[in-house]
Amino acid sequence: MTAVLQGKVALVTGGSSGIGRAAALAFAREGASVVISADRNAAGGAETVRLVEQVGGSAFFVQADVSRASDVEAMVRRTVEAFGGLDCAFNNAGIAAWTPALETTEADWDRVIAVNLKGVWLCMKYEIPEMLRRGGGAIVNNSSVAGLVAPVGNAAYCASKHGVLGLTKAVALEHADQGIRVNAVCPGVIHTPAWGDAFTDPKSAQELRELQPRGRAGEPEEVAEAVVWLCSGAASLVTGVAFPVDGGLLATCVNPIHGWRSSSQPLPDALGR
Repeated sequence: MTAVLQGKVALVTGGSSGIGRAAALAFAREGASVVISADRNAAGGAETVRLVEQVGGSAFFVQADVSRASDVEAMVRRTVEAFGGLDCAFNNAGIAAWTPALETTEADWDRVIAVNLKGVWLCMKYEIPEMLRRGGGAIVNNSSVAGLVAPVGNAAYCASKHGVLGLTKAVALEHADQGIRVNAVCPGVIHTPAWGDAFTDPKSAQELRELQPRGRAGEPEEVAEAVVWLCSGAASLVTGVAFPVDGGLLATCVNPIHGWRSSSQPLPDALGR
């Protein structure tokens, strides 16, 4: 069977672990050359490159802060220099500050919005011109179930992820007739390092499992499969969509994450990372 992205070039931000790493490996499996970027975890990014190469893929790592235009421009430029162009992008980098609105510092608010929302905008700003030179492309932005409902006590993250969905739809419409598709995935509770020790404490782990009607947390690879599908020709008519990967969490009749808060563990760093 022919790989669905054979000969394509894919860029993954936040690719040093979790969903980003799983997406990089999935892109490589489907025949794409992959550029992995991260800001603070260069060692993790290098490990992702090693894992891609171990399965016969081609990849390299770029350290970049997606909230800085100069870093993003350099990241995209290096991608094109190395592989000749850009066809797919998974804008996955993100952070969170788990505090209610009135307890959020201005510095925390600015950093969360800068990385999660401004960073997605900057990535698309530099990615899309390169995709247009190739005659089209596909972008997937990582939002969250917190982009569609509001978890209590996480105002900045929630605002940023709602913003990602609005930005995704707006840019999808701006380029719908130019061969560019832009979608977003909205992960629910996914078993990634971003949840810290939440899955190691039995009470907290049970609470997390019960949030999703499927009765378990998702795995990064399950989100990665959605990302690859959205970038593939099989999704050629899909653009401007918020695509939940959440085990049925958002299908419940009440907001299932409104009051989630483990009594024995601190809140995790992010939903769906």
